[in-house]
Amino acid sequence: MQRRLILVVEDDPRSRRLVHDLLEHAGYDIAEAASGEEGVRLARELSPALVILDFRLPGMDGITALGELRSIDRCRAIPVIAVTASAMPGDRARITAAGFDACEEKPIDVGRLVATVRRLLASTERAEDAS
Repeated sequence: MQRRLILVVEDDPRSRRLVHDLLEHAGYDIAEAASGEEGVRLARELSPALVILDFRLPGMDGITALGELRSIDRCRAIPVIAVTASAMPGDRARITAAGFDACEEKPIDVGRLVATVRRLLASTERAEDAS
């Protein structure tokens, strides 16, 4: 089975490294970006199977980056998981309304994140097989 590429867009180096190591150990190839702008550029170049995108990024925030990804034909169908440390009321509603495929809260629940990644990738594979 081919290893799937996941793009992790996270400005905090420790959080980015944690997700990188976790998903690499789960059998995925990982690309990393430290900003929304860099994440959109890498997604366009690499066409990852899935993107994990921090909701609060300096410069281009997660919602804006998601909008950019959805405007690129080859990236439109890529599942995107929002990751947030924010417990602000309304953030989860904004994440859902923006069109993220899932949302994970920090601190990261290791098992739940891997399960969410697997679920979204399996759903994408079923959709590809059906077409």
